Amino acid sequence: MKRRGVVAVVVLLVALLLTPAAPAAAGPYCGIRWGSLAKGTTAGSMTGDVGNVRTGRHTCYDRLVVDVVGPFAGYTVSYVDTVTGVDGRAVAVRGGARLQIDARAWTQTDAAWVPYFVSGFGGTVEDLRDVSRYRTFRQVAWAGTADGLSRIGLGVRARLPFRAFLLQGPGEGSSRLVVDVAHRW
Repeated sequence: MKRRGVVAVVVLLVALLLTPAAPAAAGPYCGIRWGSLAKGTTAGSMTGDVGNVRTGRHTCYDRLVVDVVGPFAGYTVSYVDTVTGVDGRAVAVRGGARLQIDARAWTQTDAAWVPYFVSGFGGTVEDLRDVSRYRTFRQVAWAGTADGLSRIGLGVRARLPFRAFLLQGPGEGSSRLVVDVAHRW
């Protein structure tokens, strides 16, 4: 009787050792471990001027860049139910989820600069860039500027991981805010 018990245990152990291991859980998409919680920083008290907003498509994410001539005073980027303009009004932004980007930088509104960056100030919300062929971005909308704060609404396909960070340059004294949104989790 004892012998049968020992044999059963040995057979069970051999079966466990010979059974192929389950594949490891898949790693994060493209190594991305960003998350979807709010991100931001206060970089200083001096502020530069927003000089351009540009976008780009990458293998694993879509990118938005806010170029600032001069120092960046900080930023906040977070998912919101409704993007709110600096005047307090709701800004309609296409997409399954919306990121509100607050760049602590002035925005020039002189006639020579406005057509280059965005047409139509004075309360109208315009698309800043054409993102119709992007995997994640659905709309980049201007939400206004006031008191050293420039706001952008970024419509995305869904609430996806994102990162935000500041870089120096290009050029001396310039800086830029980079917001990357992953194509998937």
